[in-house]
Amino acid sequence: MDTIIFEKRRHNLKKALAERKLPALLVSHAANRYYLSGFELHDGQCNESSGWVVVTADGPDYLFTDPRFTDAAKRLWPEQDTLIYTSKKHQEVGEFLKGKGVTAMGFDPTVTSLYDHEGLAPYVELTPVRDVVEGLRMYKDEEEIKRMQASVDLNHKIMRDIEQHLVPGATEKEIAWRIEKMFKDNGAEEMAFSSIVGVGRNAALCHAIPGEDVIRDGDLVLIDTGCRLNDYNSDQTRTFWVGDKPSDRFREVLEWVQGAQQAAIDMMRPGVSLHDGWKAAWDYFDKRGVAQYFNHGLGHGVGLETHEPPRMSRVAKGVMEPGMIITVEPGLYWDDWGGIRWEHEVLITEDGCRVL
Repeated sequence: MDTIIFEKRRHNLKKALAERKLPALLVSHAANRYYLSGFELHDGQCNESSGWVVVTADGPDYLFTDPRFTDAAKRLWPEQDTLIYTSKKHQEVGEFLKGKGVTAMGFDPTVTSLYDHEGLAPYVELTPVRDVVEGLRMYKDEEEIKRMQASVDLNHKIMRDIEQHLVPGATEKEIAWRIEKMFKDNGAEEMAFSSIVGVGRNAALCHAIPGEDVIRDGDLVLIDTGCRLNDYNSDQTRTFWVGDKPSDRFREVLEWVQGAQQAAIDMMRPGVSLHDGWKAAWDYFDKRGVAQYFNHGLGHGVGLETHEPPRMSRVAKGVMEPGMIITVEPGLYWDDWGGIRWEHEVLITEDGCRVL
């Protein structure tokens, strides 16, 4: 991605910091770090960081990382604004910032560990602040939309191709592995998340973990899967019937789920509240007496992460705006039968919406 895009994003963040009267922001969340800099989309694990970025409201921005990423940092960032820290990370970062005149900054308390907060506090005043970068990431630019469309297109292809492998005798684990291989064979960098494959009653588990359960003729199979392509994720759910003739119950429940999905999509446009998007699906189910079997939110944002703002749910706040990409994934679940979920990704446009 062109470095100008990252510079533009940091410029937008600087304006947001000025509006909040924050002199700087510590960016420690991996997706936010990448969004603003192009540096390292992933951290190794929850207690291991690939680095930090500090964006100032009216001055240079700084990159901090360890010796593993020295070469990667050099390719992206001015040397005078980069610190390669060692085992005394907090002291070295704190003294570097003080030397640059940064004595106060915001941090995200949902992702910054107590260990890091305590380590930096002696050197810089820290103010908790949430969703500053996420507030920018909600609105996808043209390049992001292009990349996400490609990721969604690949997901559509895999969903079409996997249906022929849903045959009696195949296990949930085997299907999940085949999906991953198909994504990789078609250019995906990695899975967006571990695929959900639920056969029969297991389809009532919203986040079913693929196991040894075997597909039988006359089973339903719920698959929720996605990939990362060109750094951006896709997320789709489909529910399939194995056999020649779907049961009456399967056809009726699928009709309800797809009807609720369409009811929500029909009203998705700028200015509509995110709560009302959820309520459209809920009301559709409620009129048919099955709303109690819809037990999760209607959708969430997708992008550099599979789940990111905004969200459509009972407690959602805010309104739909152009550039948002939101899943619409109603489902109905019975623990003695199974469940059906159907998911699209929807882009809010200037005058309505478009299903990707």
